[in-house]
Amino acid sequence: MTAAGLDVDVSSQGTSPALTQATQALLEARHFEAMRSQLLEGGHINVTEDRAAWHTALRAPDPIEEVALERARMTEFVRQADSERKWRNIVHIGIGGSDWGVRLAVNAFGYAGSWRNVHFVANIDGHAIQGGLAGIDPHDTLVVMASKSFSTAETLQNGQRAVEWLRAAGIQDPYSHVVAVTARPEAAKKWGVSGKHIFKLWDWVGGRFSVWSAVSLTTALAVNLDVVAGMQAGAAAMDLHFSQAPIQENAPVQIAMSGLVNRSVLGYGSLNIAPYDFRLAELVPYIQQLEMESLGKSVDLAGNPVGVPTGPTVWGMPGTDAQHTFFQWLHQGSDGSPVDFIVCRQADHGWPEHHRSLIANCLAQREALLKGKSYDQALQDLLDAGMERDRAEWLAHHKTHVGGRPSNLIVLPRLSPYSLGALLALYEHKVFVQGLVWGINAFDQWGVEYGKVLAKGIVGELDGTRAQDPNHDASTAHWVSLLGSGEDNV
Repeated sequence: MTAAGLDVDVSSQGTSPALTQATQALLEARHFEAMRSQLLEGGHINVTEDRAAWHTALRAPDPIEEVALERARMTEFVRQADSERKWRNIVHIGIGGSDWGVRLAVNAFGYAGSWRNVHFVANIDGHAIQGGLAGIDPHDTLVVMASKSFSTAETLQNGQRAVEWLRAAGIQDPYSHVVAVTARPEAAKKWGVSGKHIFKLWDWVGGRFSVWSAVSLTTALAVNLDVVAGMQAGAAAMDLHFSQAPIQENAPVQIAMSGLVNRSVLGYGSLNIAPYDFRLAELVPYIQQLEMESLGKSVDLAGNPVGVPTGPTVWGMPGTDAQHTFFQWLHQGSDGSPVDFIVCRQADHGWPEHHRSLIANCLAQREALLKGKSYDQALQDLLDAGMERDRAEWLAHHKTHVGGRPSNLIVLPRLSPYSLGALLALYEHKVFVQGLVWGINAFDQWGVEYGKVLAKGIVGELDGTRAQDPNHDASTAHWVSLLGSGEDNV
């Protein structure tokens, strides 16, 4: 099937008339059409947080007024900076959804370099900010702080180190070198950022969907504004396909339902993402966060156990590196995993033989996973090669492939901002459909929040400003005592 310019081949997935009928029944039981409309029209479908999940509004061709205003403000900021040849260095500070999408876009379209240097800082580990600031001129550096809440510990601490670094370089007003993207502009102002340097997010934009917002300011500066606009246009085209295509030709629905069968019926515990394009290395963690943060739930909307396995582990790396790393496990391991193969029909370099080899590897690995290789085939190959029968009969067992392992093939015309935007929206809508059918809320992340609360208390215990919590388990209490407040830990 074709969707927003992408070719999506699900023919290597298990299918039958009964399965097609069951798919239709499941979607009807979950009121798919009504819920899809709620998603696309800004309804309060994020029920546990009592708000919309309206990221599609950020890429609409004719957006609502407040979104259009922020687009225009970002465009003006970038154009002015470009006209002045200002900000040779960008330090992008954000984590999770405030990092992965921008990192993906910059690597995809700026992989050959640009006149601006971009450094990404996400981790709370001080080595991350130390490395992010190393070797660049503070006087020509812009720090972009992306945090929806403007309370994210990693982002605020790293941002504080960046401000100290700017001040130490003799910059009288270090905050003139800082931009914030947040849903809490008052918090950013209180922190020190000028109002004209604050770009707005909204509560109805989940962090893992924020690539469509002014979080992509860094992308526009690092590559150009056309990349951001192109990605938005491609995603909007996929939104249109998702809203209008019949179920059997609706690409997000079909890959969602195949994935649901793989996980909840066939019992596959993971999904491998195999982009056969060097420039899409960061696509894997992007989809990993999108799927695992959205679908890592085990209770339904009523608070009851779901009763079947839900979101799979998502992992991978670009082909052909992946073939030399873990494809052995995919082919002959006892568990196996469905694979999403992603490849571009056309390359953007000048060596066609490289691209032919890349495509050949992608298609061959997919075929091998599907067809497998029987014992009799393996035996005959060895005998034809001249091996003695006794040894061939033994070795053939080791060369047998079980086959029948499901996969999708997604073919982009070429890697353009438009096609990447369409690809990301394809996975977003897939996740929505799976969450709907499993009966879970794909738009909250309470599990992450719990760990953050515990960490705040432990920080105080480590630096000696609060007593150790008597409710710690024995192991945690031991390590808090051992690792706390000593100078040798710095």
